[in-house]
Amino acid sequence: MALDAAGARERLLTLLAERAYRLGQFTLASGRTSPHYVNCKPVSLSGEGLELLGALLLEHVEAGAIAVAGLTLGADPLVSAVAMRASLDGRPLDALIVRKEAKGHGTGAWLEGPLPAAGATICVLEDVVTSGGSALKAVEQLRQAGYRVERVVAIVDREEGGLETLTAAGLELASLFRLSEVAARSSSAAPASSPSASTPTSSTPTA
Repeated sequence: MALDAAGARERLLTLLAERAYRLGQFTLASGRTSPHYVNCKPVSLSGEGLELLGALLLEHVEAGAIAVAGLTLGADPLVSAVAMRASLDGRPLDALIVRKEAKGHGTGAWLEGPLPAAGATICVLEDVVTSGGSALKAVEQLRQAGYRVERVVAIVDREEGGLETLTAAGLELASLFRLSEVAARSSSAAPASSPSASTPTSSTPTA
């Protein structure tokens, strides 16, 4: 795909508006209702979406990071795409997956992937930031394992307090898009009538 950074961002915004965003009445995992629904998986699990996300997210991963990590399930394709794009660019960067609960057998691990040495800097990736709870869970597990985490990079910031929460935890949030940008680009004007309207967004935390 021969697109410069600006063109790639525009194309990704269009894909998110067309495939990830819906306007209607939705119940989030927190129990709150919202007219906005964002599920990035139709984009992050597509070939074109992975190519775009790998390049655009990588631009925001700090130079000192030697791995990217994120909470399963939403971040799984993101860390893989970024690690692969980094390799194609000649940059060593591994991918880690943070479990939602410890592995129930074997080592009982919270983290999957090639673990770096303690003290290494790891950048956390997230698909959608709402309150910041999902990203914080990943950060907490990584910090408990002895890693330095200073930045969270997200596809979409829902602009609902996540930035403030992460800032209070000593983290920087870099997002490719704000929810208002995706909503403005979306051609969805009619309220959704599908039974899936009660489905929470992919990365909305329960708290």
